[in-house]
Amino acid sequence: MRFLRPVCLSLFLLLSACSSEQNDPYPAAERGQNILYSAFTERPKHLDPVQSYTEDEITFTAQVYETPLQYDYLKRPYTLIPGSAESLPVPRYYDAAGRELPADSPISAIAHSVYEIRIKPGIRYQPHPAFAIDDSGKPVYADLDRDKLRGIERLDQFKHVGTRELTADDYIYEIKRLAHPRLHSPIFGMMAEHIVGLKELGAHLQKAAKEMPADAWLDLDRFALDGVTRVDPYTYRIKLHGKYPQFLYWLAMPFFAPVPREADRFYNQPGMAEKNLTLDWYPIGTGPFMLTQNNPNSRMVLERNPNFHGETYPCGGEPDDAAAGLLADCGKALPFIDKAIFVREKESIPYWNKFLQGYFDASGISSDSFDQAVRLNVGGDVQLSDEMRSKGIRLLTSVRASTYYMGFNMLDPVVGSLSDSATKLRQALSIAIDQEEFISIFMNGRGIAATSPLPPGIFGYIEGEAGNNPVVYDWVDGQARRKPIEAAKKLLAEAGWPNGRDAKTGEPLVISLDTTSGGMGDKSRLDWLTRQFSKLDIQLVVRSTDFNRFQEKIRKGAVQLYYLGWNADYPDPENFFFLLNSAEGKVAKGGENASNYANPEFDRLFERMKNMESDGPRGPERLGIIRQAVVLLQKDAPWIYGFHPKTYTLSHAWLLNRKPNDVGHNTLKYQRIDVAARERQRHEWNEPVLWPLAAGVLLLLSVLLPAVISYRRRERGTARS
Repeated sequence: MRFLRPVCLSLFLLLSACSSEQNDPYPAAERGQNILYSAFTERPKHLDPVQSYTEDEITFTAQVYETPLQYDYLKRPYTLIPGSAESLPVPRYYDAAGRELPADSPISAIAHSVYEIRIKPGIRYQPHPAFAIDDSGKPVYADLDRDKLRGIERLDQFKHVGTRELTADDYIYEIKRLAHPRLHSPIFGMMAEHIVGLKELGAHLQKAAKEMPADAWLDLDRFALDGVTRVDPYTYRIKLHGKYPQFLYWLAMPFFAPVPREADRFYNQPGMAEKNLTLDWYPIGTGPFMLTQNNPNSRMVLERNPNFHGETYPCGGEPDDAAAGLLADCGKALPFIDKAIFVREKESIPYWNKFLQGYFDASGISSDSFDQAVRLNVGGDVQLSDEMRSKGIRLLTSVRASTYYMGFNMLDPVVGSLSDSATKLRQALSIAIDQEEFISIFMNGRGIAATSPLPPGIFGYIEGEAGNNPVVYDWVDGQARRKPIEAAKKLLAEAGWPNGRDAKTGEPLVISLDTTSGGMGDKSRLDWLTRQFSKLDIQLVVRSTDFNRFQEKIRKGAVQLYYLGWNADYPDPENFFFLLNSAEGKVAKGGENASNYANPEFDRLFERMKNMESDGPRGPERLGIIRQAVVLLQKDAPWIYGFHPKTYTLSHAWLLNRKPNDVGHNTLKYQRIDVAARERQRHEWNEPVLWPLAAGVLLLLSVLLPAVISYRRRERGTARS
């Protein structure tokens, strides 16, 4: 039986290797550790706060950098609270002669607003080689070049690190970086209109950069910024043109996070950029975490910052938060986890399967896994499937502070203008394009139909009949019901296009839609949209193109109908209404009003509304103005108001303190892992199923044994002969 021995030995080794530990995709050293596991699908391009502006980037930057202000994790509507600042700054107003004005002064009298920000003493940066100093107090790494960098490929290969206290100068330095000509900050143009002296600083830096070698360091401390001044080591002032209440929201964004001069100098030495040793690759901050591994094609690792100054979990929120267990950690020190590991998963199925195995702590729901994860009942409510409930998985849903819409070019001679006929044409199309059907078919119900530019969670959004769009919906039995197609056909005829034909010439109405593959550009959606237009006997011509060409056509106004969306930069109606302000006209001003909508009445309401605070005594007055503006936009219909997407997130029972937050992104510090529960569940869910292997072994033996016995008989027979 010597022949069977290696077979049996191989089978024994195979069976002994079949365990849940062998199935674990993570190193054995990580088992039982206080680590949160997540995934990302798109690689972050910028981690430098002056450039970073996308959701996949702020996932990391918001955990590393500390801004002066932040959002309360639990309260809704979203509420600003101090971050690194001691308190929320209260603006002071001045006239053109420099005299201070009362807070309720008319907008026309205010020449400047001044925000004084005092940061908390004792905040220190993460350990970093930029702060390393020798015995004489001089920087260790102040004269690096390509030769001295030989053998160094990662930040952790520098032998010496240091730290220092956060100061007001670090915030001032970052604001100057907004004007840096080589960094191309996406908000420079807008902030140059608000911050006194920033536009002039940009011109000075542009000139200085041209006079220097391309790779030379541009020391921003050499240049003054009139509108930003240092009061003392912990206090600085920002001076704005006029009044701009929304500026407080910007102070909660990474653009206004601190960047120390030492880091800028360190990363701008010769040879550093060639090795990805840049602020864009390795951020440096005072937040609860620091980025210790950056491999955007594979793995990103955030680890607890040992120098974090400390913060506590909130003790108040919404009425249901206590019942949801979100207040159990009230007053406890943050952060709760030691490390967060983000693994890049380009495909949704492996991501989903690893979540079900417990190897990711939370997951979104892709279209491929939607039916496995949730069920829609008769009333349209979403419930977890039995499989998900049996695993203790929780479902978190929220409506995002985003709006997707189809915009009309108001400069177009057919669909544009505020004439009665063009307005009725736009209204007819708004009725005919069934957004509820679109959400059901293409989004698995993950969205709500929009009735105006404002999404839920934004001040001025009104639910119920008061917020209904009467142009598109009737209010029946306590709910909005889309008007019948006959109402749209009636409007179309009144617009001069009965049955989709010109009442005078009989020519058919043809409307073109410009889109990209990232918009409405796939075939099934376009086929559906074509059918929506055909309900009114209107011919739709789809002109798909690449994004750059699409942007160029929008800039020139060479479109009739287009498809876009907008995510809130901050939770204020101004951030959505400005998209329809004539001062932002795309063709005339190069602004964000891609529809080139211009209604003097809306502009007047917008100017009154944008400079008012929502939470002060004039809040009700502001709400009334917003309501007037919404009614006007519903009547004029410069957009076909599409939908506000819903976010569905699944999390395992061991992941605690999860609450959807679409505006504040520094949420990792609040989350807690029950490590022991995770280990138990992983072991249970990944126990190997051995009976198929055992059956295979028996089948193999049933085939091998007769052959071996027959072979041995022949051997013995030959030996006797």
